[in-house]
Amino acid sequence: MDADGWNERYRSTELLWGTDPNRFVAAELSTVPPGRALDVACGEGRNAIWLASMGWRAVGVDFSAAGLERAAALAEKAGVADRVEWVVRDVVAEPLPEGPFDAVVVAYLQLPAAPRRTVLRRAAQVLGLGGVLVVVGHDLANLTEGVGGPQDPGVLFSPDDLVSDLEGLADIAVEKAEQVRRPVVTEGGERHAIDALLLARRMAG
Repeated sequence: MDADGWNERYRSTELLWGTDPNRFVAAELSTVPPGRALDVACGEGRNAIWLASMGWRAVGVDFSAAGLERAAALAEKAGVADRVEWVVRDVVAEPLPEGPFDAVVVAYLQLPAAPRRTVLRRAAQVLGLGGVLVVVGHDLANLTEGVGGPQDPGVLFSPDDLVSDLEGLADIAVEKAEQVRRPVVTEGGERHAIDALLLARRMAG
């Protein structure tokens, strides 16, 4: 879906993703000392707003102006508008906001392999020394073993795919790459979605 499609989707719905941060982003970053953070393809800004509420200075970037308008309103409501900057930019076609960042989040950016690799390598390269990259998204196994999420296997990935995306970046150390399960309430009761999670850190070169 392009920017116009996402603009329409945000404008036609009250709130797509809720206001709570992604559970895996929160788990990985809740004990990291606050610094400067980047939320890539941030949508309505829930992760950037949470980071700001935890004392971070956050930048949220997305190609949907409508999504960022909502994000700005939510940040104002949460009392953290002065701690978050919103940038309208296509993260595939254009460079990411200038680092260095102490944390970079890429949550549920479901792209074909080539552009995903481009974005993740850029995300790693804007980390400062010791900075943490958290990537989470719908795992390919979710098609057959999980529930919800995109049904196009071309935009799904495994933890191994994420590790491969970062290969050759000598100063990036992968600390975690695994499948994780996320509870989802359905009409038939609670089920689990399967996500891929990666945690990497920029080390001294």
